Amino acid sequence: MRRSFPFGLNPYSTNTLASVLRALLIPRAITVHLSPMSTQSFQLRLNPLTGESEWVVITEEENERDNNDKNPSSSKSLLAHTSYLDMLNDSYRNRAYRRAIEAAITRPCHVIDIGAGTGLLSMMAARAMASVGGEKEGRVSACESYLPMVKLMRRVLRENGMVNKVKLFPKRSDEIRVGCKLDSRADLMVSEILDSELLGEGLIPTLQYAHDELLVPNPKMIPYRAITYGQLVESTFLRKLCDLHNQEISASDGIQLSPVITQNLISLKPKQYAMQCDALSSEIKLLSEPFKVFEFDFWKRPESNREAEITVQATNEGTVHAIISWWVLQLDEAGSIFYSTAPKWISSQYITNSLPGKDWCDHWKQCVWFIHDTGLPTLRGKNVSIRAFHNDISISYDTTPEVNKDNSSILKWYEERIITLLPERIGLYGDGNWRLAFITAIRNALNRRSSPLCVVADDSVFLTVLLSSLSESSNVIAFFPGLKDNGTQYIKAVSSSNGFSSDRVRVLESKVSSFAMFEKKIEILVGEPFYYGNEGMLPWQNLRFWRERSLLDLALAEDALVVPCKGILKICAVSLPDLWRSRCSLRDVEGFDHSSVNQTLGACGNLPEMQQGPCLAFYLWQCGEIEKLSQVYQLMDFNISKPIHSCLGKLQMKFLKPGLCHGFAIWIDWVLDEMSSNIVSTGPDSRYWKQGVQLLSVPQPVNSTTAYCAEVEASFDHLTGELSIKSSFS
Repeated sequence: MRRSFPFGLNPYSTNTLASVLRALLIPRAITVHLSPMSTQSFQLRLNPLTGESEWVVITEEENERDNNDKNPSSSKSLLAHTSYLDMLNDSYRNRAYRRAIEAAITRPCHVIDIGAGTGLLSMMAARAMASVGGEKEGRVSACESYLPMVKLMRRVLRENGMVNKVKLFPKRSDEIRVGCKLDSRADLMVSEILDSELLGEGLIPTLQYAHDELLVPNPKMIPYRAITYGQLVESTFLRKLCDLHNQEISASDGIQLSPVITQNLISLKPKQYAMQCDALSSEIKLLSEPFKVFEFDFWKRPESNREAEITVQATNEGTVHAIISWWVLQLDEAGSIFYSTAPKWISSQYITNSLPGKDWCDHWKQCVWFIHDTGLPTLRGKNVSIRAFHNDISISYDTTPEVNKDNSSILKWYEERIITLLPERIGLYGDGNWRLAFITAIRNALNRRSSPLCVVADDSVFLTVLLSSLSESSNVIAFFPGLKDNGTQYIKAVSSSNGFSSDRVRVLESKVSSFAMFEKKIEILVGEPFYYGNEGMLPWQNLRFWRERSLLDLALAEDALVVPCKGILKICAVSLPDLWRSRCSLRDVEGFDHSSVNQTLGACGNLPEMQQGPCLAFYLWQCGEIEKLSQVYQLMDFNISKPIHSCLGKLQMKFLKPGLCHGFAIWIDWVLDEMSSNIVSTGPDSRYWKQGVQLLSVPQPVNSTTAYCAEVEASFDHLTGELSIKSSFS
């Protein structure tokens, strides 16, 4: 599974460098063997407040200080924001693997577990081996390459008495050789290197190497098979996430980020996007029955690339805006144990095998492939032709009409893009209310200045185009810290469509911190704030804009206008039973003690008194059942018109209705213009931003008759960008 690191990062995709480095910001882990007895890992991690990367050194040796270390750079904080906890709380998944392992091990054999994590599957195999009398003859080898997880696995093995029953290899599986510590090929391979798309964790290269070098001919495999399915859907919301051009036509404000639909200068990355599609079930019109895309038989060596021609009969008239896909695992050879990531509207036993008792989970979602342009019109009973492709790490689709099926059209469409954005950013840039808020604020600022020097401190191409098109006399400087040269090319490409010369926009290649003074004082400083590649951050980590504003303090005019001028930290008590259940602390997992992993993996529920888990970033609208229990409170102000400084906030919270409070939703409202109270909210009512979620160690029953039920304190450290929140209930 994809372990959902902060910002969508995955530092330990199992076996291929390509899969490890496929995201620009992923914390890159480099392991160095200093001696036969010592290993260090250097983890590259992004500092969200500075935008700079820093190396974190992790050693394999554990000691008392490491177990109690609260330093945010320690190995445990690297795992606290992953979905490992959610995966281990998935009782249906755990039970399915246990049943499959027990069915497969009928005699002493050699089992290899690739991508072992905490060692749960390895311990299941060792226990099953013991039950058939194979403790002496049987062997279990576990491969885990990510050093922070290796440390955690050693602890779990030790506490379950499994150190001598599971042989741990702290390396990638393609670094293992038979005859070098691994004494023989394995008879059975167990693994769980699957993400929401199925292939993104390097499943195919892992299986290829395993079949070539690590497994006997015709080995037993768990899982035994996987099948991916798709379904054609129409959805107004999904269309908004991929069709910026037509959204801009509806906005009618004259700003054209996507002026020509055939150019796609700004577009989505060509990939499937993991999403909790159940949250959209009431807004989706199904245009086909589910159809099979690819079948992967794990028991034989997979191919790296395949193509499938699929004919799908439309069941409704409409426009295909997306293909929603999922997969079904057959864990055992007999075909009696299944696991599915299908959305809940799929009721066919063939597709889901019913899966009774399967709870909401976040570690695997459905995937969405967006149909570019305005979608694909369909008529009931008519056939839709689809070509599906897969390579080593991804699945893609092409719905180009038959006459153009030479691949050139879709490849050209993707090659022409200059900037690729996530779907939520595409949807935001096309949102009429959001655009109007900024247009109003920027127009008001320009009306108060004559020929101003305007600086865009973040990666907002929208604000750069807006400033340049609204005022012919303004001078615009943009930093584009994440977009860099792509930002420059993009402004040149869209300038004429927006009525200005690209020569009027100067893009600086250096960091904001390098420019304490300009040839002229800055009169208007703006940001959304938005930093390219950092979309998955906690809301207050965009206070990087406040820090950038502070670095430019000497270059600002005394009466400079800053947009946004203020950030307001908002908080609301919420009931989140599904999310809380998926993040609660572990004890017994299929008979194995996992209580020692809770702090390391960021457990949020059922913790000892006075302990609480980390604040996590989620799209709340995708978090299953949710209910607001209180009004929205203002917890803290960030006055961006002044240099950055630490802040404190405290409030007493009343509840509007009875319920079970699982924690707090936290976000920032950006005040663009204090004179007009022009505010852009990033709260849960919007689907374009993630919110922060602070889950309680113990859910609290609340009612609306108590004078006040909760006291919340918060502190913001301007040096680290960390926000700490504490709560107590009376």
